[in-house]
Amino acid sequence: MVEHVVVIGAGVYGAAVSAELARRGAHVTVVDGGPPAGGTSGATFSWTNSCGKQPRAYHDLSVASMEAHAKLAHDVPGSDWYHEGGNLEWGGSDGECERLRRKVAMVSSYGYEARWLTRAEALRLEPDMNPAQLPDDEIAYFPAEGWIEPTRLIAHLFSTADLERIWHDAVTEVDVSGGRVTSVLLASGQRLAADAVVNCAGPQADHIAGLAGLDLPMRNTRGVLVYTSPAAVSTSRVVHAPQVHLRPDGAGRLLLHTHDIDGAAQVLDTGEISVEQTAVDRLMAAGRALYPGLGAASVESVRVGERPIPGDGLPVLGRAPELPNFHFAVSHSGATLSLHAGALVAAEVLGEDRTGELAPFRFARF
Repeated sequence: MVEHVVVIGAGVYGAAVSAELARRGAHVTVVDGGPPAGGTSGATFSWTNSCGKQPRAYHDLSVASMEAHAKLAHDVPGSDWYHEGGNLEWGGSDGECERLRRKVAMVSSYGYEARWLTRAEALRLEPDMNPAQLPDDEIAYFPAEGWIEPTRLIAHLFSTADLERIWHDAVTEVDVSGGRVTSVLLASGQRLAADAVVNCAGPQADHIAGLAGLDLPMRNTRGVLVYTSPAAVSTSRVVHAPQVHLRPDGAGRLLLHTHDIDGAAQVLDTGEISVEQTAVDRLMAAGRALYPGLGAASVESVRVGERPIPGDGLPVLGRAPELPNFHFAVSHSGATLSLHAGALVAAEVLGEDRTGELAPFRFARF
């Protein structure tokens, strides 16, 4: 019988799994080597979507996860972390336009809402965009998409759950006996007996798995995010333009990103991560070109997060066959997946059969 569960990691997955376990009556201890939301969840674009995800099982998991976000936000009075403003996207070259056409056709065939807008229609949604930066038509609009504020969501989940919290105390050992995990040892020397362990350690999930004798292949990448100073710009949704991706980030700030700027992050001899200033300047210039109202805005901060990406790109969810009381909740796109996938994992930890939903994402595939 599972009574005490140790959850390793206090990001969106750790918070979602812990809260669901506690709701179901388990005694939960959640541990993290830093503060809650101190890792990837504190430096993420946090776009909620199922825009082009393959295979179909991954798409369906993402759609169910988007619905879980909407439901929680609806059920909690005063919720302020979930924003379903939709997503606008268009291409800047023939190749990009063709890829976007294929994506819209694919998700539409799944029943996922997507439609084409003209420039005039897109400007009615985002009136402060520069019309000269938009094509005449073929602007894709995905109205069910949006973004979350992960730190606020994590705060809500932890504040409403009855559980034990241990911060700034990393897991250093996972004890295994008789084919089961029996306890975890923390850097402080504290040992936590466990009936089950859930690995929600994000970019460090492979390290935690290794402590239990399991080999989890990961291909993590860095993500560079540029936050502007407050600007009097009207924007209320995610926008994927050819030269800049952006969304609101509260108090008039915008969050800017492109895949190109991710490559501008470099590790210095000191171990610190630096981002090339020219890349930041190019991204800000692209943001100002799309939203002229950003002309007076400056760069308030640049953050570099590490994206946890399992070896084949798909989530790793549920139990490990070698250690049936050791479970995973690890993926890219955790901002989208965490609530629903975390609830599935928590249910399985406590003995429910969730094979139908979790089978495509099991650790055993590796």
